Amino acid sequence: MIVVVKVGTSSITRETGEIDDDAVHRLGEGLAALRSDGHEPVLVSSGAIAAGMPALGITHRPADVGLLQAVAAVGQPRLMERFSGVLGSYGIVAGQVLLTPGDFGVRSRYLHARSTLRRLLDLGVLPVVNENDTVADDEIRFGDNDRMAALVAQMVGAELLVMLTDQAGLHTADPRLDAEASLIEEIQEVDAALETLAGSAGTARGSGGMASKLAAAKIAAWSGVSVVIADARTPRVLRETVAGRSVGTRVRPRSTRLPSRKVWIAFARPSSGRVIVDEGARRALLDDGRSLLAAGVVGADGDFEADDAVEVLGPDGVAFAKGLTRYSAEALRAVTGRRSDELPEGAPHEVVHRDDLVVLP
Repeated sequence: MIVVVKVGTSSITRETGEIDDDAVHRLGEGLAALRSDGHEPVLVSSGAIAAGMPALGITHRPADVGLLQAVAAVGQPRLMERFSGVLGSYGIVAGQVLLTPGDFGVRSRYLHARSTLRRLLDLGVLPVVNENDTVADDEIRFGDNDRMAALVAQMVGAELLVMLTDQAGLHTADPRLDAEASLIEEIQEVDAALETLAGSAGTARGSGGMASKLAAAKIAAWSGVSVVIADARTPRVLRETVAGRSVGTRVRPRSTRLPSRKVWIAFARPSSGRVIVDEGARRALLDDGRSLLAAGVVGADGDFEADDAVEVLGPDGVAFAKGLTRYSAEALRAVTGRRSDELPEGAPHEVVHRDDLVVLP
C-alpha cells in the first residue's frame, strides 16, 4: 500500500537547528523497511528553514518573510542531500517534489502534481515532498506541512498517513505540563472538543503543533485515509504502525468518504468570500442535496470571481458549506433573491451547483 510519512522539523534537527544525522538515518532505515515489505512510501518533510539557519549563522527562526525564503533556499538542498545519501545507501532513489498552496488550489496544477507523484512511484522512486518555501510566502508565515501531507495522501491514494513528531501522540492534557496526562490511543472522529484539547503550540524550530496534526487528520479521515500520530524516536515506528500495532494515536477514517474533487474543494481551495443564504436555502442544501439558487441568497461578502471557492453561511452567520461559485460577487449582488425566471438572459441558474458544493463537517 501507499504510505505517506510526514516528519516534523523537531524530529530531524537538533536543538541548535542543525540536521540530526542519527534521526535522518533512523528515518531512512524505517522507509527502507517499508519498501522491503512491499509498500510504497512517500516522505513529506519539513526542515528546510531549520537546516539553512546554522549555515548562515542564524540562531532563531526569522520573522521576516524575505529572510525566511533566503534561509529556505540554502537549507532545502542541504536537507535533500542528506535524504538522498541515506536512502541511497539502501539502494533507494529519492526524488524531490516541491509544492506550493497553488498546486492544490488550482485544479490543473493539482492534477499535474498528482500525475508526477504517481509516475515517480511507478518508477520505483521514493518522493520527498516539501513546501517550496522560497516562493510560498503565505505558507511560510501561516502554514505547516501537516495539512499538505494530508492533501498529498489524498492525492496519491494512500491508505495510511503517519505523522512523526516529538510526542507519543495526542494526550488528555499537555504531557509537558501535566504528569498525569494519558495517551489517547484511538480517535473515531476529530471533533471540536479534541481540537480544543490539542492546543496550538509547536516548537521554536517548526511551525506546527498537535492542533495542526489533528486538522490534517480530519482532512485525511474525510479522504478515507487512516492516520497515526507517533513519536519519531519509537523503535521500528513505521513498521509497527503499518502492521496496525498500538503506536501513538490512531485516527480512523470516516465510513463515508468525500470524492477527491470535493476534498479538493473543501480543503485545498482557499475561500475568497462568503455567501449568506436564507433558512429555506440552507435546508435545501443540507437536507435535500440541492444546488444553491439566487432566490435563496440574501447577501455576499468579499470580492470573489466566478469559479472561486466561497463559504456558504446560514441566517445565523455560521458557515455550513463550501463550494465553487458560478457568479462573481458583483454579479451575485445584482441577482440576490431573484427566482430563476427573473434572471438576466444567459445568467447561470445555479449560484453553486450541488456537484461543486461540500457540506462542512
